[in-house]
Amino acid sequence: MTTRILVVDDSSADRLMIKSMLGHYTVQTASNGQEGLALLEAEGPFDMVILDINMPVMNGFEFLEIIKQKGLLRNLRVMILTNYDENDNEIRGLQMGAVDYIRKPIQLESLIARIEIHTELLRMQKLLEEEFSKQTQTYNKIYQQAPIGIAVSFNREPCTEDENPYININPVYEEITGYSSEMLRRIGWETLTHPDDISENLHYYERMVLGEIEGYTMDKRFLRPDGTYVWVNMVVSKIDLHANHKYNHVSMIQDITLRKEAEQRLMESERSKSVLLSHLPGLAYRCKYDENWTMEFVSDGAKELTGYDPEELLHNQAIPFEDIIGVEYRNTLRKAWSELLPLRQTLNAEYEIVRKDGSRIWVLEKGQGIFNGEGELEALEGIILDVTEKKRMEENLKFQMAHDSWTGIRNQYSLDKVLTGELNRHDGSSKALMAVNLSYLHVVTLIYGYHYTQDLIKKIADTLLLYCSSDKSLYKFQDNQFVFYFHEVSSKEDILQFAKDLHESLENLLLLERINLGFGVVEFKSHQNADGDRLLKSMLIASEKGLENQEQLPISFFDEEMEAGLVREEEIKKELVQITDHINPERLSLHYQPILNIKDHTIVGFEALARLDSIYLGKVSPVEFIAVAEKSKLIIPIGERIIDMALRFIKRLYHQGFTTYWVSINISPIQLLKEDFCAYLLNAMSLYQVSPESIHIEITETVFSSDYDDINRTLGVLKAHGIHISIDDFGTGYSSLSRERELNINCLKIDKSFIDKLTEKEENSAITGDIIVMAHRLGHTVIAEGVENEKQLNYLKSHQCDLVQGYYFYKPIEEDKIFDVLL
Repeated sequence: MTTRILVVDDSSADRLMIKSMLGHYTVQTASNGQEGLALLEAEGPFDMVILDINMPVMNGFEFLEIIKQKGLLRNLRVMILTNYDENDNEIRGLQMGAVDYIRKPIQLESLIARIEIHTELLRMQKLLEEEFSKQTQTYNKIYQQAPIGIAVSFNREPCTEDENPYININPVYEEITGYSSEMLRRIGWETLTHPDDISENLHYYERMVLGEIEGYTMDKRFLRPDGTYVWVNMVVSKIDLHANHKYNHVSMIQDITLRKEAEQRLMESERSKSVLLSHLPGLAYRCKYDENWTMEFVSDGAKELTGYDPEELLHNQAIPFEDIIGVEYRNTLRKAWSELLPLRQTLNAEYEIVRKDGSRIWVLEKGQGIFNGEGELEALEGIILDVTEKKRMEENLKFQMAHDSWTGIRNQYSLDKVLTGELNRHDGSSKALMAVNLSYLHVVTLIYGYHYTQDLIKKIADTLLLYCSSDKSLYKFQDNQFVFYFHEVSSKEDILQFAKDLHESLENLLLLERINLGFGVVEFKSHQNADGDRLLKSMLIASEKGLENQEQLPISFFDEEMEAGLVREEEIKKELVQITDHINPERLSLHYQPILNIKDHTIVGFEALARLDSIYLGKVSPVEFIAVAEKSKLIIPIGERIIDMALRFIKRLYHQGFTTYWVSINISPIQLLKEDFCAYLLNAMSLYQVSPESIHIEITETVFSSDYDDINRTLGVLKAHGIHISIDDFGTGYSSLSRERELNINCLKIDKSFIDKLTEKEENSAITGDIIVMAHRLGHTVIAEGVENEKQLNYLKSHQCDLVQGYYFYKPIEEDKIFDVLL
């Protein structure tokens, strides 16, 4: 889909210049802010707005403020236009929500480069949102089953669903707070937080938002609807949801009201301490601040938590508590205490301990220093709780984010992160990405079903995993693609051998399913300023080339030739865009090849053949530029232009008195699948006053390999209006013989490859004759294309072929010269 851009500028010259610069985008313009707002509402959605700050009718700042209030900025990237001496305006515009600025006078290269950057950012944003949506069901299962409250992207202040689309709160969180998910979103967590806890909460939260910490843990109180407070232990961690999203975090809470009440009673009554501590889900302690954390008091919960009896831990009788703490956490824990004690702050720390049986569990310690009247530290007191299950859930969430849910293989999100890190290493090491591209998986799904295809993908993944090693990692990239990342590459031969081994392992499995396999490789060095996204794109392009080479090892390395091919493709695409925008429209023209009655060689019609004469590339083959047009979806406006030119030619024939000739127009499957194609064609015929008998539509038989019913239905509508339908290149693609009786067609055009073989063995000729007989039995007319000699013509006559075209009679002729032939 082409990026949609709205240009809001009171200068008509600037609007025209920008629209011309951005010819290959869909651009609409407005002369002031009010007109721009009207277009946003009437013609939206747009992807980008190029906004002049200085306009007499509703300036750019007023425009920004209004679209911000309406919630339109979330999916809209605004680029402001300023003058060179307007630094303050640029800063103000960015603060109000603009993402970039361009200074006047506008430089073409700078504008296009920035537009392309923001277009790519929009694409990545949509991909991330799609990926997040795919994971939602998995996350919801975890949320529903989790024994603790979990809230993803729970906002600090009230907001609408549009402002925070990622919020997700599980039932336990609702139960603990007493509010529904919808009410929590409307209120925000700051309003629910006890006034005494807000300061500490905001301190940690703001540090996390600024990137100073990855998360935090604290005890706090939530206000419930009935006016009471509930104590919770809250763990907040950063997660990657969206780069521009404000609430990239997950919070987990446990109701610790009972524990807090127990702590309160412990402080109020030393006499009931032992009773309260016996019910604590963990252990309570009092210890010296020494090298062994020598325990002076340990509650009975020590046995369940550590495996040691409380007596074994007291005064280091069996083991110092220092030795129970995981070795890798000891220095960190001591440093935390040393920083908190002078500030009289509470410790909240998570670490692993080694139980008596040698197993390890995660614990959360909450403690504080006990000071005497002189301010001297006497001891440390606190509690230690088992949070292993909570940590396991955190790890599970991280795993789900980074792995494909079906195969368990790391996903594209993981590959992007690894690739970004590797490209920043700058150590000059040689690396490579190799795509394993599987074709026709959608066909397998159509035939055997989704679950069959998923099981097949799992088998393929299991086979590929066997080839992973310390220097080769595997990633699930897209539905039909895997990627191997080579951390170190010694030679191209090693990659070729690796691909050969993979091909041999997968060949039998894929052969049974009639699935082709292609490898695409892009090599790079870590010191290059390479763009990860460009590397992945290059890899996929190479893999498509690999799919084309099925007669030997199907592998292709991305090289300068492919790069040049990409450049050429972009140049063709640019010229097609210019043609559709009425810039150099004369570069696209139609030639007409006569179609003759085989009996008397009289001309009965013409096939319209598109020609592109590029400014920089010269004459470009229709096979090439039509493929580019279809790939870029420009075939819709290009096809409409071709139809328009063909209808004007028919109108010229009418004016010259030639009313019996018809013109055949080639139509792309993409055009046929467009909902309003029939209405467009019929309206165009009405506009030019062209009768249906003068129009023939040509489609290739491969069009029926997918969307058969939709396309056949469209052809039925056209045929019902009297338009003649022909299947072009018959016999070279999807076999429609078994269903031809159902097709809404009038004519078969035998492909040139069959005509060429008429001079060869008799059995090749017999096939052509059989096609003619079959078509006639079904009531279809037969056209033979590519007739180049008399022997071919005589054969076709003897087998009652109806019509012919080819160089034996005429080559494609320019429009103005057609009348010389007819006159």
